Amino acid sequence: METIATRIAAVRERIAATARRASRPVEEITLVGVTKTHPPEVVARALTDGLTEFGENRVQEAEAKIAALAADRARVTWHLIGHLQRNKARKAAALFDLVHSLDSLRLAETLNHAVGETRGPGDQGTRGPDSETRSASSEDLLVSRSACLPVLIQVNVSGEASKEGFALAGWETRPPILDSFLAEVEALLALPHLRVRGLMTIAPWGADPEASRPTFRSARRLREVLARRFPQTDWAALSMGMTDDFEVAIEEGATLVRVGRAIFGARGVQG
Repeated sequence: METIATRIAAVRERIAATARRASRPVEEITLVGVTKTHPPEVVARALTDGLTEFGENRVQEAEAKIAALAADRARVTWHLIGHLQRNKARKAAALFDLVHSLDSLRLAETLNHAVGETRGPGDQGTRGPDSETRSASSEDLLVSRSACLPVLIQVNVSGEASKEGFALAGWETRPPILDSFLAEVEALLALPHLRVRGLMTIAPWGADPEASRPTFRSARRLREVLARRFPQTDWAALSMGMTDDFEVAIEEGATLVRVGRAIFGARGVQG
């Protein structure tokens, strides 16, 4: 019988096989299990089965799950992979370990301010001696109070209108697009409470995984440009690839792959 544990193992083997084929160390590729729409007990089952990185699309849905798994907070990494509304920035700043979807300078400025307000200096635990007797706020669920929040810049290199991200379609051949983006990145990197770790992108959906390759390749090349232009920043992370195309993404340099259906199936699937 197929279970969450067997699906996790199967996805990890596919990641390992692709890494070998691409002559890449498998250790540099992180599997993020996308748990949107799945209840906390399914997330808890995946945690028991060895998955510790979880991606959520919505802040409010994630908050309930993070609270339900509060006892395991120190060994779980929570990723925000969906669009972040500016009015949810304060909660996101407190809840998540990595935000993949920083898609505008305006959002970055709002999130930077929120991190400054919700996280204190240093790296302190959040559960005080009375934490068992009171309800947890989003700030209580943060595993540490590091003064900086790691983020990825979301880039839309395909030009697909339904996708969020900095608009960068055609950046390779249209210098004004790239120059404008570089100016915004320079301003973003100056924000004191955010730490950029790389890029995130989403390829247009299609039945053929190979159709995603140009998008992934463009994002990788853009990261190389950014690394040369801003060498003081760590651009190591490249979040791209989902259930249908994560193997192509790995071949093109992905370091984080966001996999939901291949692990959890459709909503309501148990095991």
